Amino acid sequence: MDSQGGPYLNKKALCSPLGAARLCQLAMGCAVVSMVTHSAGYSGSHGVFCMAAWCFCFAMSVVVFFLDATRLYSCLPVSWDNLTVTCAAFATLMYVTASVVYPLFFVRAECPYAGCDVRNFRVAVTVCSILGTLAYGAEVALCRARPGQAVVGYMSTASGLLKVVQGFIACIIFGALANRSEYWRHVATIYCVVVYAFCFALTALVVVTTVCGRTKTVRCMSFDRFVVVCTLLEVLLYLSASVVWPVFCFDTKYGSPWRPSSCPQGRCPWDSKVVVAVFSFVNFGLYVADLIYSQRTRFVPSHVRTNSRV
Repeated sequence: MDSQGGPYLNKKALCSPLGAARLCQLAMGCAVVSMVTHSAGYSGSHGVFCMAAWCFCFAMSVVVFFLDATRLYSCLPVSWDNLTVTCAAFATLMYVTASVVYPLFFVRAECPYAGCDVRNFRVAVTVCSILGTLAYGAEVALCRARPGQAVVGYMSTASGLLKVVQGFIACIIFGALANRSEYWRHVATIYCVVVYAFCFALTALVVVTTVCGRTKTVRCMSFDRFVVVCTLLEVLLYLSASVVWPVFCFDTKYGSPWRPSSCPQGRCPWDSKVVVAVFSFVNFGLYVADLIYSQRTRFVPSHVRTNSRV
């Protein structure tokens, strides 16, 4: 028993819908990592990414569950609600990506040279990964702010969750830029890279500020107003990049609107340019949606962590 007469362990970390979702995350994460290590296997950059995503999310879930069950989160200088929903949203995106990439590159209808057991394990890994995605998505749904509620945890709002998605999409763009995109050929495409980096940094600043609980005031404006100003700036910058990048990559004056026939599969600069262009438009749409939702959000700053969701 603690000094206030309550139990040391947080029973709601187990006996609640949120606790059940986190236990499912741990079970699916452990199953996936065990099966991949035991027999399913992985190779190449795609396999390494999937394994890294599963291991990272599993380790993160262990830490979150342990801190919540032991109430040790109170010793951390962070907003616990904002931190946990951010982690859950990020893990959902990681699991979604791994659940698509792994079967795409490793699951085949016919048995591989290693036998049908390997194929069956890989199918099981895919199923468990999908179930893990649902478990993380359930946590996000349980923690998401409902209409009419006073918003204490900004990251639980639609705008906050969109910040996580925007950051994740930006990481995909950076990966494509690093994969022979040849962005350095034109000043205009270098400008686009600067835009992507600046917007990512601005989004990360908002997320980190929120998770650290530093949302009372930002200089001369309230936090929700600061978010709207940042989002509007990001919308304008992404709008310009979404127009400039395709022009200087696919116009016949600067590049090719069609994929060169001699371009090697997996190492073609044209493919990377297409990925950047597509996800630039995706992120632009996300920032527009974020701007719309930000207009409807009124944030109530709080430095005290409330455990009302578990």
